[in-house]
Amino acid sequence: MPRVPFADLPDHARLWVFAAERPLTSAEQGALLGDVDAFLDGWAAHGVPLRCGRDFRYDRFLMVGVDERAAGVSGCSTDALTRTLREHEQRLGAALLDNGPVLYRSAGGIERVSRAGFTKLAHAGTATEETIVFDNTVPDVGALRAGRWETPARESWHGRAFFRGGE
Repeated sequence: MPRVPFADLPDHARLWVFAAERPLTSAEQGALLGDVDAFLDGWAAHGVPLRCGRDFRYDRFLMVGVDERAAGVSGCSTDALTRTLREHEQRLGAALLDNGPVLYRSAGGIERVSRAGFTKLAHAGTATEETIVFDNTVPDVGALRAGRWETPARESWHGRAFFRGGE
């Protein structure tokens, strides 16, 4: 079985982070993770099983990692993962693949706003370079473990985009 516990993936494993537009209920999480696990159990690139794992955090973040040194991911295999998640989006009635919005921590929990909305928060001083953001572009499991996923805005692309003359 190519699927392994996420904790067993090496730091160099490629990472994809998918953020649900809202927190998922326990039942929704169970259905999503059951489908994802079934997909990962058979995930292959050009017939070669992929050594992969997944994690789910804060009721909304799905992380999928692949050890590409064991077997490389192909465009077709990545498309197959995306197709599986798109099908689940329809069943959930909630986006999983929209990477445009900014997700960040506030006193009320985890918030999701458009980039334009985050720009307004930054200009108003409600969001600052110290605001904890979720950088879903982290490239590998090592970056996740090093704390570069959930990080102050100044330490991610958010700092450049929203606080230093960016967007």
